[in-house]
Amino acid sequence: MNGMAQSLALSSLPSIPGPKKSHTILIATVTVSAVVFIILVIAMSFYLIRKIKNADVIEEWEFDVGPHRFSYQELKKATRGFRDKELLGFGGSGKVYKGTLPNSDTQVAVKRISHESKQGVREFVSEIASIGRLRHRNLVQLLGWCSRQGDLLLVYDFMSNGSLDKYLFDEPKTILNWEQRFNISKGVASGLLYLHEGWEQTVIHRDIKAGNVLLDSELNGSLGDFGLAKLYERGTNPSTTRVVGTLGYLAPELTRTGKPTTSSDVFAFGALLLEVVCGRRPIEPKALPEELILVDWVWEKWRSGAVLDVVDPRLNGEFNQLEAVVVLKLGLMCSNNVPDMRPAMRQVVRYMEGEVSLPEVVAGPDAYDGKKGDGGSSGREFEDFVHSYPLSSNFEKVSICSSGGDYGDIDIEAGSTSPLSHSGRNEGR
Repeated sequence: MNGMAQSLALSSLPSIPGPKKSHTILIATVTVSAVVFIILVIAMSFYLIRKIKNADVIEEWEFDVGPHRFSYQELKKATRGFRDKELLGFGGSGKVYKGTLPNSDTQVAVKRISHESKQGVREFVSEIASIGRLRHRNLVQLLGWCSRQGDLLLVYDFMSNGSLDKYLFDEPKTILNWEQRFNISKGVASGLLYLHEGWEQTVIHRDIKAGNVLLDSELNGSLGDFGLAKLYERGTNPSTTRVVGTLGYLAPELTRTGKPTTSSDVFAFGALLLEVVCGRRPIEPKALPEELILVDWVWEKWRSGAVLDVVDPRLNGEFNQLEAVVVLKLGLMCSNNVPDMRPAMRQVVRYMEGEVSLPEVVAGPDAYDGKKGDGGSSGREFEDFVHSYPLSSNFEKVSICSSGGDYGDIDIEAGSTSPLSHSGRNEGR
């Protein structure tokens, strides 16, 4: 309108918009990537949480014990995930599994302390501290341990023939001959002497019984399961707040004092000697009334001059009579209700090795200084305890094991009187 129009450069004009592009593929790619990333984060979080949860936490006390510390995964692999097929046995404190260490192909027995058991860190440490540094051919060797949160595991030498109780009671798969029985008894005596006198400290086992005597491939006996061991400096006065052990092996004084001693171990060893010879449990509910308590039955047979009648009939009369009399006599001496009248383990070993002769006269289990008990506290406590046990309501724990030779692990608060009281009074055996 005001002059000549300038020329229009068509090439400088923007291009005409085409059809709108689709971003579906881009959106899908971003979405899938985000989902995958979130899944990876969640998976990694679960992995880390599980790894932290399953991690073996090393506590301060573990630096003070001697045996090797295994990882939980190593023992889990050795026992194939603690499968039931690898189960060797179980008792009041947990299960024992057969395992093969992956790096050495060594066969071991792994004791897994149950969560329901009262055996906790204190008893676990006691077991490690007690036997981790002990070395004797008649003690089951502790190879190592593992502690992972609530799981407590102990690793032992594998004893291929299992526990002695399986060869004595009910219907054993193999009948032990007399030579084997006598050799096992001497081996356990030797191991117990080492615990009492042979180490730098005195170790009280507190649970000597056939179920805790393990046999190797040659049927040599070794004392195991030190979960109840009481370790103390030699010369001190041990004490505990509870009576712990197995019915039939508990020394009478334990029910009053609650203090385990080497003498209470000797009492339990006496019960073991009698059951090895007789092939029956210290308390046999299915037996005749006069044979209910093994030590009473043996004593009556001893008094009547027919003590060899108590020898396991499955031996078919094939046994060394002199050795059988020695073991039975020792069993009675060790089973005396009065601690001071029981021999020490050093004397027991010397008797069994034939180094010294046994005394001509043996006092009855309920005798005091050679005199018959009157049915009072020293004379009848053990029998009263047995008869009152099913009726007692003051037991802290009474558990009956379904395997092996266990009758039950007795755990009683020291000082309680009603479990030991007996309404009647037995006037004779």
